[in-house]
Amino acid sequence: MSKTKLFLAIIIIALLAGNIFFAVKYSSAVKKLAQIEIIKETQQKNKKIIEFNKLFIEKVLISGKEVDFDSRLQLENAVRGLNDPEILEDWQKFMESKDPAEAQKNVLILIKALAEKM
Repeated sequence: MSKTKLFLAIIIIALLAGNIFFAVKYSSAVKKLAQIEIIKETQQKNKKIIEFNKLFIEKVLISGKEVDFDSRLQLENAVRGLNDPEILEDWQKFMESKDPAEAQKNVLILIKALAEKM
């Protein structure tokens, strides 16, 4: 084999090895990016849950009076923004409570569901 053919063979092998190396690195980066996106989504959902919890505590639990229409609307929008059917169902049960005892029971169920989602 001539020196030129040997040199070309070495270059081709080096280029193939480089391509394989970068393909493995790319695959690893894609996996890490997917994991980061999952973490980001989880953090965003947790942030929304925390914001709803703060709003709920402020407008419902601490206020000590009947919740006005604007506050209900704000709470309703916040709970729908969570995009969680279970929490929305618990919220609707709380909102449909017929008496204070039932409301108290349903608020505990709602708070438990919120805590479990974080």
